[in-house]
Amino acid sequence: MKNKIFEKGFGMKILNGVAVGSVVVLIPGALLNELFKALLPVFPQGQFVLNATALAMTMMGVAVGVAISMMFKFTPIQTVSVAMATGMGSGAWKLTADGFLFKGSGDIINMTLTATIAVIMVLYFGNRFKAYTMLLVPTLILIVAGGLGLFLLPYVQKITGAVAQGISYLLDLQPIVMSVLMAIIFAMMIVSPLSTVGIALAVNLAGVGSGAANVGICAAAFGLAITGWKSNEVGTNIALILGSPKMAMPNVIKQPKIMMPILANAAVSGLVCAILGQQGTPMSAGFGISGLIGPVNAINLAGGWTFPNILRATITFVVVPVALAFLFRYVFVNMKKMVKSEDYFIDVQ
Repeated sequence: MKNKIFEKGFGMKILNGVAVGSVVVLIPGALLNELFKALLPVFPQGQFVLNATALAMTMMGVAVGVAISMMFKFTPIQTVSVAMATGMGSGAWKLTADGFLFKGSGDIINMTLTATIAVIMVLYFGNRFKAYTMLLVPTLILIVAGGLGLFLLPYVQKITGAVAQGISYLLDLQPIVMSVLMAIIFAMMIVSPLSTVGIALAVNLAGVGSGAANVGICAAAFGLAITGWKSNEVGTNIALILGSPKMAMPNVIKQPKIMMPILANAAVSGLVCAILGQQGTPMSAGFGISGLIGPVNAINLAGGWTFPNILRATITFVVVPVALAFLFRYVFVNMKKMVKSEDYFIDVQ
């Protein structure tokens, strides 16, 4: 079993599982939340959809655990065991005097650590327990891996908080410089294990900083989809844009150079965002174009749904990052030949 634990593809399977599990949970809310919020005055029954997507967010730990287990081709018993432990260590479920409180998606870094511990335990145990597998594996994985996840959670959150403080420091810089840096940082974070939504909320990222962070994620979404459109299915490219660029995290870990055209796009898009004065809220900062959360909030903060406000938001969040994605694809793929379309292939099976 040691060979399976230390085999070359172990880390990539973990990262692939995290990417797929988190995106699956985020997609329903990204597609439906803003639409049904707008429809609530005339269609109050739409609150069910908002409740359902909110509940899905709290299940991210379980989804990540299942996705990772599938990458390792675990049995149903092993899969459910890893999922339970990862959900327990996610931080989204808190025990209160009145019972469990489900809030938010949890800490994705801690999910990754908890799931990794659970996977190592499953690989180590293998079939050692034979007829007692159903009795011992779920119990041991939940108590040991899930317990370690809960133990690590406050320390991981401190690390995440330290990263958040570093980002908050950038908000004291000159707006133009801050916007460019914020866009680049969030473009990098959206393809890392870090939660852009969590960090944006932690530092209460608002105003032009939020807008720039949002447009950086838009640049990553459009850039990854357009640069690798020849290598991926249409559905995968749509998921990158409307779901989350986090799907490409394993590719970025394997070949960081593929982020060069993306970061160039983010830098210029952040500059345009500052010039056009697009803003956002702490919640909208981490979503990008998903569910049109970024543009909708920018329009609302600009004063409402007037033609100039809609035009500026469309230029900032769609036209500029899309145009730059094609431009930098040509520069880095065709002219400089520093990256290839195949580098952006995402295996979603």
